[in-house]
Amino acid sequence: LSQDPMDFEWSYWIEWGRERILWLLAGHLLVSQVSRLLVEKYKPWCLMIYGMAACWLLLGIKGFAVILLHATISFAVAQFQLSLLTWLCSLILLSTLRIPAVEEAKRKWYDTENEYYLLLFTVSVRCLFCTSFSLEYCWQGPAQKSFHSFLWMLAYVFYYPMFHNGPLMNFDEFSKQMRRKEAFSLKTNLSILIVGLIRIFFWWCLAELMIHLMYIHALYSSGQPLEAASYWALGGLALAQVLFFYVKYLVLYGVPALLLQMDGLKPPALPCCVSLMHSFTKMWRTFDVGLHRFLVRYIYVPMGGSQSSLLGMLFSTALTFAFVSYWHGGQSYLWYWGALNWLGVIVESGVKRILSISLIQDLI
Repeated sequence: LSQDPMDFEWSYWIEWGRERILWLLAGHLLVSQVSRLLVEKYKPWCLMIYGMAACWLLLGIKGFAVILLHATISFAVAQFQLSLLTWLCSLILLSTLRIPAVEEAKRKWYDTENEYYLLLFTVSVRCLFCTSFSLEYCWQGPAQKSFHSFLWMLAYVFYYPMFHNGPLMNFDEFSKQMRRKEAFSLKTNLSILIVGLIRIFFWWCLAELMIHLMYIHALYSSGQPLEAASYWALGGLALAQVLFFYVKYLVLYGVPALLLQMDGLKPPALPCCVSLMHSFTKMWRTFDVGLHRFLVRYIYVPMGGSQSSLLGMLFSTALTFAFVSYWHGGQSYLWYWGALNWLGVIVESGVKRILSISLIQDLI
């Protein structure tokens, strides 16, 4: 059977995975287990060196230099310990990915478009990691200074399982867990690995079946079948697409999550099944847990969040969705997507507030 070629993300990461990334992840696993067994104290630095070497190998010296430059600039700006300045630096660094002249120059570094896109995706995700470290640096006390050194930033930014596509783990969680000393059992880790690989293989088979049999994305890219379809069929297609998106991310986040477990870290929870969702708020909380924690910790809460007035809550939620839309690429359809999600969350929040009034509860 021929497969549906229209889901770029799945085809792209599966191709890279088969070619190089899975082998590099296997190398990380080997380095991690040997360092845990022999030099537990130096594990973060062993993994940092491996991540830097893997980055150099995959993205070349110029790609490696770009990521190192982003980390260095972020760390230098963080020295002022001003959150607003750190955010300004992060947004400027993110905006450099959208400058046509810079894009063209980076394209010339590589033989294929796929290699350029790998750099683009990696730098986009690294921007979030640099932002997390820098903001934690701004908020840290003098006692925590040694755990917020440039070396720790490099260990965090170049940690390979989360390097190209996430999932996202905030620096405060990463550093606490990486410093934690715990008993190491090769037998326990082996059983975690075997069970994890079986689960990921099952999810991968399911995703491949969906892409070979359902042709959801091919149907979406052609206007004629959509115009001819009934509303029930369109609803079914929409459900099929989000279900494939869910299964896809079980694989794309499942592989790094398994490696995080093998490293003695607790990964963000994998996406929750979209068929169980009935609210925008729950969808945002449970689909990409790492991104949700980032947004809440660094944007929503500092801007007032649910503790502020109604207008303050509206503004902090709007700012959160504006950042998500901009980080994903900032195209016009992403702004519409962000605005509709913001509206969904606001309506839900408003209805909840109305239903919490005692008079309304009595009526119900």
